[in-house]
Amino acid sequence: MKIVRAALKGKIFIGVLRDGTVQCVEGDPFDALNETDKTYPVEAVRLLAPVKPQKIVAVGLNYRSHADELSMEVKKDPIIFLKPQSAVIGPLDEIVIPEMSERVDYEAELGVVIGKTCRNVAPEAVPGYIFGYTCVNDVTARDLQKTDGQWTRAKGFDTFCPIGPWVETDYDWKGKRVQAVLNGEVKQDAATDDLINGVERLVSFISRVMTLCPGDVIATGTPKGIGPMQPGDTIEIVVEGIGTLKNTVKTA
Repeated sequence: MKIVRAALKGKIFIGVLRDGTVQCVEGDPFDALNETDKTYPVEAVRLLAPVKPQKIVAVGLNYRSHADELSMEVKKDPIIFLKPQSAVIGPLDEIVIPEMSERVDYEAELGVVIGKTCRNVAPEAVPGYIFGYTCVNDVTARDLQKTDGQWTRAKGFDTFCPIGPWVETDYDWKGKRVQAVLNGEVKQDAATDDLINGVERLVSFISRVMTLCPGDVIATGTPKGIGPMQPGDTIEIVVEGIGTLKNTVKTA
């Protein structure tokens, strides 16, 4: 099931996307969805980021190919960091290159959406806490990341966390392709089999550090092939079995 957040005539609603039609639903999407008789063609609505997370927990160096690309040692435990809620944008929104950065990169990632409060959860119990999966672009000011020696500023600018275009609730993350396509050219292309830490270990590990809440998003890491974006570019994050998250790029 594809769950969307959408806007129409100034009103925001939750819906289920089927065959090019959005069917409105009522209730808590993380508890019980009650379908209504209101439907709209998907072309008639504006798709928003499908969730409003309290926090986005991102994972660094979680593809073997990316660690090799940067000649960096793989750590025993996942490297995690936070992106602010204010960085979130949706499909077709614009990524804004800030004045203080000279290099802003795309990073294609599989996103995990938490479905219920999650604390100290064992890996084998993790599937019961997942609402679904989505596409994430962990946009990064690469020059500032190197300058600062830590990642908050480089990854925290407004518009630096495109999410979408929907949440796929019926999904097996294993063996799926994750791609970044810049202006029609494939730049990143890897399988989730290359993940160092799989979804179950990531969610379990993070839940032992902080409580994960419904709607929180875990960005599971990016494969090799990261690179810069320029004003006027179109960047697409494609995750097999989910869909395509498309955004354009502009200067501040």
